[in-house]
Amino acid sequence: MSQKRHIAVMMGGPSAEREVSLKSGHAVSQALESLGHQVLSVDPKDGVLQIPEAVDAVFLALHGTYGEDGEVQLALESRGLPYTGSGPESSRLAFDKLASKRIFLEQGLPTPDFVTVVNKEANLPSELGGKLVVKPICQGSSVGLHFVNDEVEWQDALGEVFKYGSEVLVEQYIQGRELTVGIMGERVCPIVEIRPNNEAAYDYEHKYTAGATTYTCPAALDEATTRLCQKIALEAFNALGCESYGRVDLILDNNHPFLLEVNTLPGMTATSLLPMATAAQGTGFAELCDWMIEDAILRHSHHSHRQQNTRS
Repeated sequence: MSQKRHIAVMMGGPSAEREVSLKSGHAVSQALESLGHQVLSVDPKDGVLQIPEAVDAVFLALHGTYGEDGEVQLALESRGLPYTGSGPESSRLAFDKLASKRIFLEQGLPTPDFVTVVNKEANLPSELGGKLVVKPICQGSSVGLHFVNDEVEWQDALGEVFKYGSEVLVEQYIQGRELTVGIMGERVCPIVEIRPNNEAAYDYEHKYTAGATTYTCPAALDEATTRLCQKIALEAFNALGCESYGRVDLILDNNHPFLLEVNTLPGMTATSLLPMATAAQGTGFAELCDWMIEDAILRHSHHSHRQQNTRS
């Protein structure tokens, strides 16, 4: 185990994912305390950064706005504090689903066809096929996610999703197996397959309702498909400039994977998907949390040395 640290765990915050973030933060705090670290919980519920002096590093257990959008990362860098996860720009890109998809396309990575809508009165985009996926451009945890089959559902979905921003992402619906690929450093984790019970969609309710979804790790895929999904996930992670760890969500349609999104601050309870994937390769939850802190401190040190060399 690493040396004993003084760690601030940021959790909660002002986003729509506050309750999920609090669960992640409490689980992380307990794990780090079990290893002998001194842990302080910090809840920036007003979106204001207040970290006491003498903190060795900040563990970001925030989700959504002021967590995954790059804002808190910028604030922490201005304070010169090491923090877990990706930097400000890659966090911003990953949180912005439209920006991410454009980069995926530029890099030749597969992602469902899409359009954007800026008008609540817009017609249903028939060019994407029958069933559609309507979602906010900048939200996580499936907040605001809607599946649309007809004009009535379309209008209802727009009315809800426009509450989260002035532009809406509309994707082609791809029927397939839902997969997620964890990234830990330069290692790609075993794949997790997500199967909502009753053949329902993997929406917010199924993510956070006990017993509503079945998870399999490692996913029952042949070796070639496993390697392909892991390769595409790592390429997407790198294309956005992400660092340290994350989780990449995909849909597998007849052995053809399609990228959905990259999560730079995925859920961090002992039963969340990234810890599930790392456990399958032998890394327990407390060990994972400890590694994230040590990696944050190491990356911060390297970054500081590079800045000093640039000035000299």
